[in-house]
Amino acid sequence: MTAAGWAQLAVVIVLVGLGTRVVGPYLAGVYGEGRAWGDRAFSPVERAIYRLCGVDEEREQRWNIYALSLLAFSLFSVLVLFLIERGQGSLPLNPTHVGAVPVPLAWNTAVSFVTNTNWQNYGGESTMSHLTQMAGLTVQNFVSPVVGLCVVVALIRGLARRRAGTVGNFWVDLVRGTVRVMLPLAVIATVVMLSQGVIQNLHGFTHATTVEGAHQVIPGGPFASQEAIKELGTNGGGQLNANSAHPLLNVNGFTNLLQIFLILLIPFALTYAFGRMVKDQKQGWVVFAAMFALWIGSVALATGMEVHGSDKLNQVGTTQAVTADQGGGNMEGKEVRFGSAGCGLFAASTTGTSTGAVNCAHDSMTPLGGMAPLINMMLGEVSPGGVGAGLYGMLIFALLAVFIAGLMVGRTPEYLGKKIQAAEMKLVVLSILAVPVAVLGFTAASVLLRTAKASILNPGSHGLSEVAYAFTSSANNNGSAFGGLTGATNWYNTTLGLSMLVGRFLLIIPALAIAGSLVRKQKVPASSGTFPTGTPLFGGLLFGVVIIVVGLTYFPVLALGPVLEHLGA
Repeated sequence: MTAAGWAQLAVVIVLVGLGTRVVGPYLAGVYGEGRAWGDRAFSPVERAIYRLCGVDEEREQRWNIYALSLLAFSLFSVLVLFLIERGQGSLPLNPTHVGAVPVPLAWNTAVSFVTNTNWQNYGGESTMSHLTQMAGLTVQNFVSPVVGLCVVVALIRGLARRRAGTVGNFWVDLVRGTVRVMLPLAVIATVVMLSQGVIQNLHGFTHATTVEGAHQVIPGGPFASQEAIKELGTNGGGQLNANSAHPLLNVNGFTNLLQIFLILLIPFALTYAFGRMVKDQKQGWVVFAAMFALWIGSVALATGMEVHGSDKLNQVGTTQAVTADQGGGNMEGKEVRFGSAGCGLFAASTTGTSTGAVNCAHDSMTPLGGMAPLINMMLGEVSPGGVGAGLYGMLIFALLAVFIAGLMVGRTPEYLGKKIQAAEMKLVVLSILAVPVAVLGFTAASVLLRTAKASILNPGSHGLSEVAYAFTSSANNNGSAFGGLTGATNWYNTTLGLSMLVGRFLLIIPALAIAGSLVRKQKVPASSGTFPTGTPLFGGLLFGVVIIVVGLTYFPVLALGPVLEHLGA
């Protein structure tokens, strides 16, 4: 890897550390007890929203009411977004005169953006109007990650409070996360992107003639504002089909670095907020370390494979070394501005979170390089995961880890002073099994059904990888894709949409149920037999549990897909 590649990785690591330490305390203040920074500016806005919506900000909810509020908000969001897509041909801000989105695609897209998946079975510049992008998709880019924040905050309250009956108020948590977290950070990121030349306008297509006399069509739109929240909210849905590889969205090396930082900022910062809210900062740093180890491992695998390139090309005398004329490594499907190392870092970061953004074609990565983002998603998006979703996913694994540790020493497992009993473990098992059942079930059906197999453009092991990637991405609410699969069919639009719902709500509901169970419990004092969870030993156990659970679940499909392709390449 070049010096520039090493420097980029080092800068990202430093920025993640600084961002965690700066934004983490702010997040804890936003969702903690008492006054928070910015109350004088934000409180009047929030009170106006509460009055308009009829919300009593002092009234908290039990976990089941909290969950019903979340589900009602999500259902309403799906319906509104679906109607906007279907009616966009008759609505304003449609300079390119696109028509109504077909029903299966409108369903898939509405579910995709509401579940923070942002899977796109369409080209943004040719399918969606500016109004749909701004009033529909961008709005969901703000609120869908905040829903994840609400869930993890409720779970943290369940761990931190004792003998309580409530886990907060969903509507209050939703408003505070949107007004105090997403909006100000997105405004700052948008201004920085505008300063670098990212496009922001309401134009349609601009027709131009190049110096060579060729005709060119240049899309216009409010790109900078959506790029900011697309990355900050770990969304990934872009307005242009080339996504973050497009020079109108990702102008230069600085904006590329900024996008990676925005993707990782809140998921890592939440670990610090977790430690502060449970009043034990060591707990937050242990979770941070486990997430960081998983992320840096995937960066090493993806970047290493792409920088190394293909041995088959070396055997026929083609050089893949870094020279004055080429970036080196596997450059197929890469943007020359970012190179193979930039692709590996971006791919590992977007799939380690629930972000579907890409700055290179994942389908063109080497077999093992492409396996890295696939494994990242199979981990359950916990390295470090999406906004909120990553932390509550990792806390589910933490409960499993302390249960295993309790079995080893013959004691009732405890986490942060709360006994982990049969009720919690049943919910943990449901949460861990729901997504693999959807991924493997729909993948198996898709490689057996004739109509579904017709969408596979690359038969063999790589075709299996493409199908498995699609359902892994949708069920884990990521949204990135291997490009060799025709996904805009009734079968894939429907089944991928169902996978998104499973991956979102069959994890959220158990997490909230666990919060409701734990919040009622009294904390027990630590004793000589208590397994300490604020230590490197527990961090190693947590890391191992994540790897082993995922390995046992997905090894067969990985062996028949990317591993077989690598061995047969």
